[in-house]
Amino acid sequence: MEIIRFADLKPEPWRNGGGVTRQIAGHSGAGSGHDGGWDWRVSIAEVGKAGEFSPFPGMERVLTVVEGELLLLTVDGAEHPLEKYRAFRFPGGADTTCALPTGDVRNLNVITRAGKYKGFTSIIELSKKRAHPLFAGQLGVLLQGQATASSPAAPGAASAGSGAPGPVALDRYDAVVGSDSGSPEVLGRGFLAVVSIDEITG
Repeated sequence: MEIIRFADLKPEPWRNGGGVTRQIAGHSGAGSGHDGGWDWRVSIAEVGKAGEFSPFPGMERVLTVVEGELLLLTVDGAEHPLEKYRAFRFPGGADTTCALPTGDVRNLNVITRAGKYKGFTSIIELSKKRAHPLFAGQLGVLLQGQATASSPAAPGAASAGSGAPGPVALDRYDAVVGSDSGSPEVLGRGFLAVVSIDEITG
């Protein structure tokens, strides 16, 4: 079982000074130049200043406000008020700006190469009675509350980053990497973002 600790992620300041991004996961691809040579990326951004978004031509974005009340996004001239936990999909190459009418926000960003991968973000409410499994191609990011992750198919195995067997406590914004072999499960109270990255075939 692999757990990506948010506290260990390196902050990357935006070029315009409006925010900071921490990359949770990504996949290198055939891209080059401005997009950095990756096919998909999942990150959390802290936005503290209104302004322009960096363009990602040839990419598709799914943005979800996970902390704060409201982000006012303008995409190619059209305004979109984004409330907390409501995912919004838009072209990465679009002319995009944001305003912060209720203060700073934190966003979960999923960016995929159009025509090659498709990204999805679902917000689920966790249960202490029924664990939520995570499969290959998925990431589970704890947004709020208290939860543990475990790998029931390998109950005696040491968990990544824990050094001990059994359930591993998650901190806010920690991510659990899904797997089809001994699929990890998240149990607790609060909200979990499930990010799915699907490869487009055919």
